Amino acid sequence: MDLRAILMGLAFAVMWSSAFTSARIIVLAAPPLGTLALRFLCSGLLAIGIALALGQSWRLSRAQWRATIIFGVCQNALYLGLNFIAMQTIQASLASIIASAMPLVVALASWLWLGERMKPLGYAGLAAGVIGVAIIMGARLSSGADPIGIALCVGGVLSLAVATLSVRGAVGGGNIMMIVGLQMLVGSAVLWPLALGFETFQVDLSWQLVVAFCYTVIVPGVMATFVWVLLVNRIGATRAATFHFLNPVFGVGIAALLLSEPMGVWDAIGVGIVTAGILAVQRARISA
Repeated sequence: MDLRAILMGLAFAVMWSSAFTSARIIVLAAPPLGTLALRFLCSGLLAIGIALALGQSWRLSRAQWRATIIFGVCQNALYLGLNFIAMQTIQASLASIIASAMPLVVALASWLWLGERMKPLGYAGLAAGVIGVAIIMGARLSSGADPIGIALCVGGVLSLAVATLSVRGAVGGGNIMMIVGLQMLVGSAVLWPLALGFETFQVDLSWQLVVAFCYTVIVPGVMATFVWVLLVNRIGATRAATFHFLNPVFGVGIAALLLSEPMGVWDAIGVGIVTAGILAVQRARISA
């Protein structure tokens, strides 16, 4: 992994982790699915405009279209949709901690369905990850965290793992920014009917909401997704997924700074175990 890839991964982790805090601000003041659908519409049109200015084409291969649709549905509509709903009742820091388990899910799926082999260190890492997540969930549930919100975040992680495994096929033929924009429009198209059918349009308008929404559209919405697609294409889904272990560190830090969310001792212990598990799995798979 070269220096450029490391810097790209760190930039992605900071931008992606910050989305949990901005999302928490948004969902406390506006309907989650409707706001997210609007975000994807704005981000998608912005990304497509940039793609056209760069001379990129709408003409994608069949494999690109298939993977783009899967990515749009799994990451945007499901992963972020479920997280936006969940963060109405759980803290941004908890959502970011759960999201950090995604690399473990990717590793497990690659082992079970793609036939990737791991060294014993990898299996130990998977076990450590499960234990770490269990510690965090047990501590948060005992302190009154909403179990439905936690379950929604877990479902989102599974969806994100599917998106991560499929995205490599979406960028093999170029047109990266166009693909970023199109997959956001896919997510928007899936979410609008749900938002219009099940949500009440009630917004507590404030400057914090406006800033959080604009930030979410531009930084996590376009910039982070673009960097993530480039990173996966550069170093592969396995190595790229390693940077998700930084989510709880940056996510909890940003949430503590901007939202004054606390982090308990058991949270710290669980995050440490999950981080060690992720690094063990990634090291085992990369060297296998």
